[in-house]
Amino acid sequence: MHRVLVSACLLGERVRHNGEHKQSHDSVLQRWLREGRVVPFCPEVAGGLPVPRPAAEITEAGGRSSVLLGTGRVLDVNGRDVSAFFVAGAQQALEYTRRDSIRVAVLKEGSPSCGTSFIYDGTFTSRRVPGQGVTTALLRQAGIHVFNEFQFEEADRILAQLPQEVGS
Repeated sequence: MHRVLVSACLLGERVRHNGEHKQSHDSVLQRWLREGRVVPFCPEVAGGLPVPRPAAEITEAGGRSSVLLGTGRVLDVNGRDVSAFFVAGAQQALEYTRRDSIRVAVLKEGSPSCGTSFIYDGTFTSRRVPGQGVTTALLRQAGIHVFNEFQFEEADRILAQLPQEVGS
């Protein structure tokens, strides 16, 4: 049975920067939980950031996917460069996918780690821009199918199309 990496905040874990969660009650997610498919993960906590923590955004300079290359930065609202924590968390997410042969992830949209189609622009003014978070970028580079919390059905379709694992 194929497992799925899911943002811990979508599972009700209070790991977001403000100590809150964004629990999803999506029926596909609920079925995956019953089936034992879900691998919860928060890249920011895994990367060493505390809960709560100052909000962080990817800066405009250097482009959105450049954080992995070391040319872009993730800054918190106080101006502290927290890029290394985001990269470390993304690398741990990739390790999880490799360890458990995970090919699908559902991550929290808009997050500087997990955003799949938009992130915030680095000005802390709630302005959205097209882009992806650090973890999403790394997982996609590795061939992982990454979806957001509004795409559980699409993720489930991809999951169903994957070849059966040996021994399943």
